[in-house]
Amino acid sequence: MIESLLIANRGEIAVRIARTCKALGVRVVAVVSDADRHALHAELADAVAHIGPAEASASYLDGAAIIRAAREHGAEAVHPGYGFLSENAEFADACAAAGLVFVGPDGATMRRLGFKDEAKALAEAAGVPTVPGWRGDSTDAAAMARAAKKIGFPLMVKAVAGGGGRGMRLVREAGELAGEVASARREAEGAFGDGRLMLERLVVSPRHIEVQVFGDGRGNVVHLFERDCSLQRRHQKVIEEAPAPGLSPAMRAAMTDAAVRLAASVSYRGAGTVEFLLEEDAEGGEPRFYFIEMNTRLQVEHPVTELVTGLDLVEWQLRIASGEGLPLAQQDIRLCGHAVEARIYAEDPARDFAPQSGPLHRFELAEGEGIRIDTGVRAGDEITPYYDPMIAKLIAGGGDRREAFGRLASALAASEILGPRANARFLLALARNADVLEARLDTGLIARQLVALTAAPDRMEGIAAGVSALLAPRRGLARCLAGPWGASDGYVPGANAGVPYTFSVDGKPMRLEVTSGGEGERVREEGGAWVPARGDGVPVVLLGQPPHTALTYAGAGVPVQVEVAFPRWERGDAHAGGDNITAPINGRVVSIAVEVGATVAKGATVAVVEAMKMEHVLVSPRDGRIASVAAAVGDQVGTGQLLVALAPQAVGGRGEAAGAAGAQPEGAE
Repeated sequence: MIESLLIANRGEIAVRIARTCKALGVRVVAVVSDADRHALHAELADAVAHIGPAEASASYLDGAAIIRAAREHGAEAVHPGYGFLSENAEFADACAAAGLVFVGPDGATMRRLGFKDEAKALAEAAGVPTVPGWRGDSTDAAAMARAAKKIGFPLMVKAVAGGGGRGMRLVREAGELAGEVASARREAEGAFGDGRLMLERLVVSPRHIEVQVFGDGRGNVVHLFERDCSLQRRHQKVIEEAPAPGLSPAMRAAMTDAAVRLAASVSYRGAGTVEFLLEEDAEGGEPRFYFIEMNTRLQVEHPVTELVTGLDLVEWQLRIASGEGLPLAQQDIRLCGHAVEARIYAEDPARDFAPQSGPLHRFELAEGEGIRIDTGVRAGDEITPYYDPMIAKLIAGGGDRREAFGRLASALAASEILGPRANARFLLALARNADVLEARLDTGLIARQLVALTAAPDRMEGIAAGVSALLAPRRGLARCLAGPWGASDGYVPGANAGVPYTFSVDGKPMRLEVTSGGEGERVREEGGAWVPARGDGVPVVLLGQPPHTALTYAGAGVPVQVEVAFPRWERGDAHAGGDNITAPINGRVVSIAVEVGATVAKGATVAVVEAMKMEHVLVSPRDGRIASVAAAVGDQVGTGQLLVALAPQAVGGRGEAAGAAGAQPEGAE
């Protein structure tokens, strides 16, 4: 058995690998960037190596630095986890050249299977069905156009390298081809350094089924059954389960046999996942499956396979990397029960799943029978804009599918996450969705039902409690705030019935009336019913500093976050300016489109901030003139940091200028 292992990764996968190593008596070396010096995976390690700044390109993607760290700390092997360098053939080769054991297939095998076009050719040679398509020279626009016409529309443009939905585009008609090809190529070059593309026929409303395989590198391969990963948004998985529901014994046998044949054809070593699309037959016959790619690493969703087989996949990886054979023969691998995994991300489903960042003020995931939690963070940790925004994986097992989903829903409902907006409420809606529970699954389900799945629930009690806690001076929160609730002139917000305020609830403007009359504090939407504001004892967290202060409320037992922010308020003749353009998220400024003194129209692009692999375009809130530019391209900025300010504009016809957002209204000190 390997005695000392460097984990070339971070977050929950580094923690998960470290725990298996501890159980096996394997010494662990962790690597950290500037952003991860105090991370959980570092605390669990026997030795820690600092490998660079926060940016992944200068730390976790620096193969040379990782290999130096392994040598300096006496590691004999490197486990790449997933993401980062896990499918980088050059890194695998470099580890071997440095005398280090790479926990995974060798570089040559990675190259054969890592590119979708070559993997597809290998699959066809092994008798595995593939999606009809074209794998020619993608720089030849005329050849691509001819191939597309032959395949027919709609079709998919796919990057040859990488995965995760990057470099993938849907083309509905011939006129869209050139633009989508150019877009896919740019993204693929940026994400993988390889702009080669291929074309495939669009498989309409498929299920996404993958088979877990293990090989010993000597031609012996077994499968650990399959997983259904059909619940996806933007081609990225959200909820996965094992085994795949509704597969006939014949279909299961055909898919697992095909996966084993492909892996055996290259004498595969270690853990791998063979991915298929399953297409229903229009006439009600047996579905058809098509190979799409093979991932030459451990998968994010591997815990569901562990729960239904009772096996530790990381232990299997380490034993095979140590030169041992496969731990079990195929006939000895049993399938028992059902398991489902939900990926909890710091993201806002209501805003196209935009990633979020910031400190985790409260982080409590419910435990219970059949529940497993994989995470790399704790309360007080920071979700940074530098890496994937995953917070945790919540995995539930049960005797059957309904029990597993029931346990998942109960655990999600009993969990509390306060800080960056998270997708727990969205996951709960999925776990309770009728189509999901009845296994009416396909990769388009989330897109079709997105409005319903991301709809804000009726949480007026929670909103009222949050508003009350934030406004009431007696609770000690109001003194932190700008505006009338922070004034010391004796004014009490809501003392008169129906005082109106404009809040931002879950990122959307909401007009509320507040009163603190004889019946106690109450809140209502204009024209709606009064709701008592029972704020005492409510778990609340005050975030930020004026004028970007916000309060997050989470109702006990419900994974609902209601963020009440105050970009402006209204009382009497008070006006708030919309003059400041601020960073919506911690990130890096990639573009400033204006100069001081320039005039801009409402909606014109002012700046672009990049965070967590996404670009956030910021626009002018009104017509005006640029008064100042407070940031430059390349700057790392925090949430709410001023980027650009507009010159104040006159209001009310009195020649007065409204202050920038956060200035106090009339009557306040």
